[in-house]
Amino acid sequence: MATTADISRGMILKLDGNLYSVVEFGQNKTARAAAKVWAKMKGVDNGRSIEHTWNSGDTIYPVRVERKAYQFLYKDESGYTFMDNETFEQITVAESMIDAPQFLKDGQEVGVLMNTETELPMTVELPDKIVLQVTYSEPGLKGDTATRTLKPATVETGATVNVPLFVNEGELIRVNTKSGEYVERVKE
Repeated sequence: MATTADISRGMILKLDGNLYSVVEFGQNKTARAAAKVWAKMKGVDNGRSIEHTWNSGDTIYPVRVERKAYQFLYKDESGYTFMDNETFEQITVAESMIDAPQFLKDGQEVGVLMNTETELPMTVELPDKIVLQVTYSEPGLKGDTATRTLKPATVETGATVNVPLFVNEGELIRVNTKSGEYVERVKE
């Protein structure tokens, strides 16, 4: 059995019948009272963010999670379909289980967190940064790089990203999937 001393960032815990991923944790210790361990957690299966406190040494219930490489195939009315790169098995997940569905493009490789107890997918994570082609953007002005002014641009997945004025249609850009922000222009 695991105790509060085993808590680490990214660990998935079972709490009140739901699964939560530890985002941040720490310990509060006062002169008279016993130490308390706190954790800020994000719901894996429900999307809620909570904060929980335990007495130091309390039992916690971690869930063993396995990350597998999958490839995005297509989206239809039943959800998003992915294929395991090793076994070629296909799974379909709901849009709510994907961390940035607006940046998914056909054939893209993603990481799927699988609950090893139930063998069910828990969440789909895109790479931190991906390269996308700009399909529509207002024309930029040559040499206008002095200011940090941004303009909206539509990328190949249909998502809108704010980019600097010098980025034009047809160019490749790197996008941070966690924040949805432009990172840099990519040379071919």
